[in-house]
Amino acid sequence: MTSFIDPERAQFEAFKDLDRDHPIEMLNLVKFRDDAAYPAGHKLADAGLTGAQAYRNYGSETAPIIARLGASILWRGEFETTLIGPQDEDWDAVFIARYPTANAFLEMVTDPAYQKTVVHRQAAVLTSRLIRCAPARVGDAFG
Repeated sequence: MTSFIDPERAQFEAFKDLDRDHPIEMLNLVKFRDDAAYPAGHKLADAGLTGAQAYRNYGSETAPIIARLGASILWRGEFETTLIGPQDEDWDAVFIARYPTANAFLEMVTDPAYQKTVVHRQAAVLTSRLIRCAPARVGDAFG
């Protein structure tokens, strides 16, 4: 399985090139490592945490940051199966985060407090998908 933990430079630049002044919703698909992989010398490097435990640390430490920015978790679900798509992908965390603007997301990822806590995400995640979406009208039909 290919690991996707942090965005590549070209992906981040493409994100920044899109309109930043409207709400965005980020679909998060996350697969945890069995054992958290903190960098050598980190205070939790030898704590014996699982990836899920490290991700909970990430969540609890980022909660006040996203609240301050007006972001929230819009929806959370438990992965069951993939009906269409790669059968070798399964996810431990599936959720949609809503940000009031793309600028708010960019403010989050450049915030010094966030940059300190992202180490928990990096230690926790085996692979992930982070998909930016613009909110759209909902209705009774597909399409």
